[in-house]
Amino acid sequence: MTIAPDRTQSPELLLPDDDEPSPQVSIVIPAVNEQLTISRFVEWCKEGLRSAGVKGEILIVDSSTDQTPEIARAHGARVLCSPRLGLGRAYIDAIPFIRGEYVIMGDADCTYDFRHLAPFVEALRAGYQFAMGSRWKGSIEPGSMPPLHQYFGTPITTWILNRVYGSQFTDIHCGMRAIRRESLVRMGLTSQSWEYASEMVLKSVRMGLRTIEVPVTFYKDQEGRLSHHKRSGWFSPFQAAWINLRAMFVYRAEFFALKPGIALLLLGLILTLPLSFGPFSIGRFHFQLHWMLLGLTVSLLGLQSFFFGCLAQVLTDYTGDERARWTRLFRYTRSVGVSVVLFLLGLGLAGALVDQYLANDLALPADTGAVDYLAVTGLLFMIAGFSLFCFTLVLHATTVRYGRTSDGGE
Repeated sequence: MTIAPDRTQSPELLLPDDDEPSPQVSIVIPAVNEQLTISRFVEWCKEGLRSAGVKGEILIVDSSTDQTPEIARAHGARVLCSPRLGLGRAYIDAIPFIRGEYVIMGDADCTYDFRHLAPFVEALRAGYQFAMGSRWKGSIEPGSMPPLHQYFGTPITTWILNRVYGSQFTDIHCGMRAIRRESLVRMGLTSQSWEYASEMVLKSVRMGLRTIEVPVTFYKDQEGRLSHHKRSGWFSPFQAAWINLRAMFVYRAEFFALKPGIALLLLGLILTLPLSFGPFSIGRFHFQLHWMLLGLTVSLLGLQSFFFGCLAQVLTDYTGDERARWTRLFRYTRSVGVSVVLFLLGLGLAGALVDQYLANDLALPADTGAVDYLAVTGLLFMIAGFSLFCFTLVLHATTVRYGRTSDGGE
């Protein structure tokens, strides 16, 4: 009888009798209840290592309640009993136990052919830091992928990631991939579930890793085996797609804020500033106070979006180059000085409207005059000045670092 794992325990490493003492390649595979395929999969891995001419270890990160770990270990695999569920969690738990310079990842269900590891090993030996498998450059066995995944889900999400990140991947959800161990550690994976796949891809872009795609063959499930999506229910693919999109957008938030913010700011200023001294017409188009208020709104929306985009870029910056660039452009003393000047100038322009209000016994004139238009421009300058001041503080706050206390704690 198999005992269910205690989810609160730390990972435990079980070694096979014929453990490889000095592997160059580590095949790291999460597994949950794969007793139907695990023996054949481990043998495929051994064949793949032999054909690639490289010494390697097979590390099964197991959270099963069936005989998967016993079978894997009997066939020569290391088994890391990791009670915490989640694909991303499995890779995070495995990192301290990986001994090889090169790491090859995949699934234990024999849907990816691990007998053909040589192209991945050769790519990493050639200097590439990340080798991404591609079923679209390789082959997809009929019936191996649901039509929803093959013709809609994977192509659409791959297209979105390429547009947002400026990359050229053909299959971001391919489970078979290889990476140098030092690059994997430097990535600092945090995703606990399906989104680890996108996190790895998008971080490889943000880190500037030298990347190549390797064609792979994708087989359908062995008869009698249910995929993890089918085990989880009909909603599982949609949930996986959503959390992958969430990861894409969060790690590239500036795509939606930085350049669009600049465009909106320029458009708003074009509508607002020319109206500062009163209404005017261009042909049959008449521009008045309502247009100016629209310009004010668009300007402030664009300015806030630009500031958010800058901060998002700083917070997701791996090299520190973006933080250095923005802090250099928005130097503290200079930016605070500009913010004060903008605020005081705006206060002066808006103050003229207050003076007029007081001079008319707390009543505004029935007709809109030049003072009203200047007051709107003043409001724009006041809000922009205060926003610049706050942005400067937050931007420079991102450079704050804390040392250790005298007792060695954080």
